[in-house]
Order: sequence, then structure tokens, then C-alpha cells
Amino acid sequence: MSHTNRRRFLQTTSAVSAGYWVAGGVAPKESRSAIEEIRFGCIGVGGKGSSDSKDAANNGKIVAICDVDDNTLNGRKKDEDFEDAQVFNDFRKMFDKVGKEIDAVTVSTPDHTHAVATGMALKMGKACYTQKPLTRTIWEARRIAELAANAKVATQMGNQGSESPGLRSAAAKLKSGIIGNVKEIHIWTNRPVWPQGIPRPAEQPIPKELHWDEFIGPVEMRPYNAAYHPFKWRGFWAFGTGALGDMACHTLNVAFAGCDLVNPVSVQATTTGHNGETFPGSSKINFEFAATKNRPALNMIWYDGGNKVDPEMLEGRKRSDSGLLIIGDKGKMYSPNDYGAECYFTGVEDKEVDFERSPGHFKEFAIAIKTGKPTWSNFANYAGKMTEVILLGNLSVWAAGKAQQEGQQVTSAKLEWDAENLKVKGTSEFDSMIKPAYRAGYEL
Repeated sequence: MSHTNRRRFLQTTSAVSAGYWVAGGVAPKESRSAIEEIRFGCIGVGGKGSSDSKDAANNGKIVAICDVDDNTLNGRKKDEDFEDAQVFNDFRKMFDKVGKEIDAVTVSTPDHTHAVATGMALKMGKACYTQKPLTRTIWEARRIAELAANAKVATQMGNQGSESPGLRSAAAKLKSGIIGNVKEIHIWTNRPVWPQGIPRPAEQPIPKELHWDEFIGPVEMRPYNAAYHPFKWRGFWAFGTGALGDMACHTLNVAFAGCDLVNPVSVQATTTGHNGETFPGSSKINFEFAATKNRPALNMIWYDGGNKVDPEMLEGRKRSDSGLLIIGDKGKMYSPNDYGAECYFTGVEDKEVDFERSPGHFKEFAIAIKTGKPTWSNFANYAGKMTEVILLGNLSVWAAGKAQQEGQQVTSAKLEWDAENLKVKGTSEFDSMIKPAYRAGYEL
């Protein structure tokens, strides 16, 4: 079947989508053959990539899998849904060899390779599901959103709490003005749960199953250490985005959707200091947003590493380890978890609102491929903009720099942000953190 005919076929197999929305959330059973017409290539199949690739298998056919760890690949191949998939360690080689056979990709790698892998997929016209945060740097988030808009393909970021009826209804209530004009937003997390505030680890022998050059990907080469792979890469500036990048795409989600939180005008961080290798042990970040046609100016405060909102602000409710508090001039909204599934209103009477239910997070992506109906967390209009906001917070953490002595708090200068041009006003000092350099062969 030609690429054009396949696209026409996918767009006409829209019974899943139509049946779902008409039935108010009760989707009809699909034929297995129709679902298998979406052909997936999965980049990163360990960790969160394990469930992402399985979701892809449940909604289509797996043509190829790619991972830098042979043990992970061998484990995935034992699943009957992946038996026929071609195996790669380098996503560039995957696209070169089987790109024409793929309709959609999942990108579930460490943060530093999100943009390059996603950008390559979009340039080839592939639908793309990429884990949160969408990218590691601010410029990459803007660029991926632009590529997605140009490609006109289905996209979705992996902030899976977006499917929750609790989150969607709370966002609709916020938009309706249930708590009045929003004045402050407080977000806190139990992260980091990995080492931060540590120096670069010493070189160790590379395990035989690990393709280190492919792990490094677009960033500057460095020696291997078990501190990087798997999972603990999140705390390193070169590979991850720290506590804020890991969790804000979840915990901020309902506020971002309901309070028009795009393009902050300034940001300032107070941290325990960092050495340029890893994120600090804790931070508190203040974002300022200018007034828009939908709301007045407001402040948003992020807390991590043991910092949390004052419990007295919660109107008698128990403070959770992670949560969100939105304060309006008429009332408050409190969500005591990372995903916005439960939201409680105080000072105002709660009410029912209309909102569009999700058929399930990854199912939304599959439907978008078939019908063109955008997902909630699509790159061009949602995920890219959210990621820009979040990563601006990390820029202020970087600007705070190193503490002069252990236990000392350091505060960055207030960074005045030019969102249109992706610049800190009045200085070029942070340009390399906004737009990174890439190793040869990995340019975006």
C-alpha cells in the first residue's frame, strides 16, 4: 500500500473517534485489523518506554524498536507483540532503514535526546508521541512546536494525567471563573528522588550491553559512570531537567490549562546552589505572568527538594507530599496529587461543567492519527508552550549558580524574559542554555 493510500485509509477509519465522542466516553470495540494499520517505531523501550511501547503495541503494529541498552532490547523482544520488530541502537539508523514503513513513533529516551529524535520524526512526516518534558531546552521546545505545526501530523506529550476527568473538569471550572481572578499558584513536589548536588562522577568501564556513544547522542561526550544510566540521569544538567522538568508537566497541567499560563515575563530562583554538573538539592522558583485578556497578572511559585507551600494556606486540608494550590479573589482550588485527578474548592460552591472526556491518553493519540483530531497535549498548541514555561524556571536555577558554602541559599537575579525572541533581556549570558550546541550528526 502506498504512503498516500495508507494515509487516506487511516483518515477514513474514524469509527473509533466518532463512536467515542457520540457515546460520551463509551467507545465501540474496534477490529484488531484496523488498529494494526498504525505502524509504530519505538525509541526507548525501557523505563517509561516499556509502557509507552506497550501502549503502541495495543494500538497498532510494532515495526521497529530502538534502545541503547541491549538487555532492554532483548527483554522487549520476548514479548510476542515485539517479536517481529526490527532492532536498533541508533534511532537515526532506524529511520534510515525502516522510516518508510513507519506511521508513528514513540520517543521515551532521556530528556537530552527528545528534541533530536522527535524533530527527525516530524521532518519525515511521522506522527509523534514524546515523553515529558517535550525537550531539554527552551529553544528546542519552540522548534519542535514549529516542526509539528508544519508537519500537520498527530502529536502528543506523555503527561498522561491529561486524560483524567478530574483534571479536565477542574480546568474547565477555572476557565469559567469559579474562584474569581487568580492571584497566586503554588506547586510543590516530593522530587528529586535521585542524587543532585553532586560532582561529576569518575570514569568507569562501559558495560558490554550499553551503547554509550548512542546514549550520549547530541551532547558533549563524557566518560561512562553508572550514576547516569539508568534513571539517575535526570539530575544532570547535560541529560535531564531535574525535579521541575520531571514533574511540572504533570502537577502544573490543570493550572496551565485553566489559567492561561503562557509566556512568563520574569523568573527568579532561590536554591541550595549547583556546580554546573547536577541540579541543586532544592529550589524555590517564582514566575511572574503579565495580565492577559482572560485574567489579571499573577505569580506562580514552584517548590522542590523539601520546600513546600505553607500548610495554613490549605484551609484545614492535609498538605500532600506533592500538590497544587490556586488562589483566586473568591476562593481556592487544591489538588493533593501530581496529576490533578482530585481537585477541591474552598470559599466557593463547586459546580458541574461541560468538558470533553478522553478515551484514554494513548488512545487519544491513536485516534488523532486516524482522524486528525488534536490531542489535549499536542506539541504545537499545548506541550511546546508548557515546556517553554517549565524550562524557563530551570534557566533561573542555572543563573543562581554555586553556593559559597554548604547549606547556604543562593538567589538568582530576576531574569526578565522576552518570550517572542527567547532571550533574557539585557544579556547574552544564558544563550547557550536556551539554545544548545549539538554533536555532529545530531543537529536539530
